[in-house]
Amino acid sequence: MTTNYSVKKTPIIRIVLFLSLICLYVLFGYYLERTEYFKLISLYAALFFVSYKIIQLNSGTNSPLFIVSLLARFVFIMAIPNLSQDFYRFIWDGRMIFAGYNPYLHTPDSFLTNGIFPIPDAQILYNKMGPLSASHFTNYPPVSQFCYYLAAVVSNHSILGSVIVMRVLIIAADFGTFFFGRKLLKNLNLPVSYIYWYILNPFIIIELTGNLHFEGVMICFLVMSLYLLQNLKWQWAAVAFSLSVATKLIPLIFLPLIFKHLNLKKGFLFCALVGLINIALFLPFISSEFITNYAGTVGLWFRNFEFNASIFNIAKGIGYAFTGYNPIKIVGPIMALLVLVYIAYTTYKAPLKDLKSLIFNMLLIISVYYFTTTTVHPWYISLLVILSVFSGYKYPLVWSATLMLSYLAYASADNEENLWIIGLEYIFVYGAFIYEVILKKQIGRTPMETLEPYTDRS
Repeated sequence: MTTNYSVKKTPIIRIVLFLSLICLYVLFGYYLERTEYFKLISLYAALFFVSYKIIQLNSGTNSPLFIVSLLARFVFIMAIPNLSQDFYRFIWDGRMIFAGYNPYLHTPDSFLTNGIFPIPDAQILYNKMGPLSASHFTNYPPVSQFCYYLAAVVSNHSILGSVIVMRVLIIAADFGTFFFGRKLLKNLNLPVSYIYWYILNPFIIIELTGNLHFEGVMICFLVMSLYLLQNLKWQWAAVAFSLSVATKLIPLIFLPLIFKHLNLKKGFLFCALVGLINIALFLPFISSEFITNYAGTVGLWFRNFEFNASIFNIAKGIGYAFTGYNPIKIVGPIMALLVLVYIAYTTYKAPLKDLKSLIFNMLLIISVYYFTTTTVHPWYISLLVILSVFSGYKYPLVWSATLMLSYLAYASADNEENLWIIGLEYIFVYGAFIYEVILKKQIGRTPMETLEPYTDRS
């Protein structure tokens, strides 16, 4: 009788969970300011719990999960992002291109401080994007710029209209990731339900769909590239990888691993093709001034900016104790150099003959990079989350659950970080990382080795 009652009760529980999830996303998208820290953390914790239960109760049925993930994204369709102001710069760049300007050659400051309003809503966009963005040249690659331009083409005089266009593009990219991710999981003989740890993850929905970060587009092209590599179509994989790099530069960090995975000749041609395609995509914007501006802006991430760092904060604290000032201009580049050394060492030592090994080492390299870098904005970790889907490691999921703690910095007027809260975040992350990557390996039970095989390939 208990079993029958449970069977009858389960559909009701599912409906309640589905409705609860949608209501929580409505509250998050339309009734939350990022300065309301307690409310933010409470809603996020509730979303994570409900999402987990939904995935747990529907692990054998994909259709309800797909519908819920779609509805959860469309909840945000009319919402102005509430945790990030970066989208104002996206709109600015797109409208600059639409007006005939090269967005890489002008800062918003260079116009507004001289009383020039080159695009519609220039003053609003300038005020909302913040002084940091307004005073620097753009660093967004050409595929991202094309998305911003599309928003300007469709809605050049409405900020909400531009937001909707960009949101639709990101939602489309997420379901491209869903489509190719399921196929890749099948090819790797893994449960296709693993894709929902990405597609239904509240962190992914909030940071990408909600806050309009184009990591979602970058990830779509990356997963497509991995799928094509698995199917031995390395030329098309190079095209997809090129588009991923041209959306966000960070996938460039994986090129040495892919080079070794494909062996010398194919690896060289893959890298050459990626280089040529990206040069072609940047070509409409290229000038000597562009190269100077772009290199300088990218360099700022290693020398000037810092947020939610872990190992860097420790190194900074030690440096500050000895020198009396923030040593970011020295420590930042040193950390970047150490990561390059680690990439070279891993590429040389790691066996990369199969795609599972390639994906695991991609996850390891990007993890080490974010462990040591000066700046870890929450949406950066979306790349780790998607790689965890195909590797079986769960510490990126732990990180996605704890990342909202970093938003405490915005609860104060001066946006000052609370290092105790940052420390709490990384206690969970490093604990999960050490357990999965180091301790389990010592007893011969890594997640890759203990993943259950998937036999239903329908």
